[in-house]
Amino acid sequence: MAEEEIKTEAEAPVVEAKATKAKGKKGKKIVPAGEVHIKATFNNTIISVSDKTGGILSQSSAGANGFRGSKKGTAYAAGIAAEKALEVAKKEHGLNRVDVYVKGIGLGRDSAIRAVSTVGIKIDSITDVTPIAHGGVRPKGERKP
Repeated sequence: MAEEEIKTEAEAPVVEAKATKAKGKKGKKIVPAGEVHIKATFNNTIISVSDKTGGILSQSSAGANGFRGSKKGTAYAAGIAAEKALEVAKKEHGLNRVDVYVKGIGLGRDSAIRAVSTVGIKIDSITDVTPIAHGGVRPKGERKP
């Protein structure tokens, strides 16, 4: 009979494991000062909270908070949406000072701004960035007499 070779652990071929870096979860960004962008239309109000460079920390809207139809355009719905977005930004990112930028002519403009102060975040400035129509640029072609 043929002799069977028995390999021990020392004689067995060694396969080395590849050294890989463990990918961990990134920590939450701590942002003491940021910006709140409020877009108030007649049908909805959208609130975005960002850092000074424009990176979004949290966002919410009246529609995302369960308001449907014509109720989305109300001042109450805008206040609830602003509170939710700002509470997340304050709790997860340590936000405590903001500049507020308001765009649009909806009913939620004022109540969304008031919600910022009720959450306990200090408002540094309020800026209206609503675009204003001016008649457009000069049309192409000859001047009409």
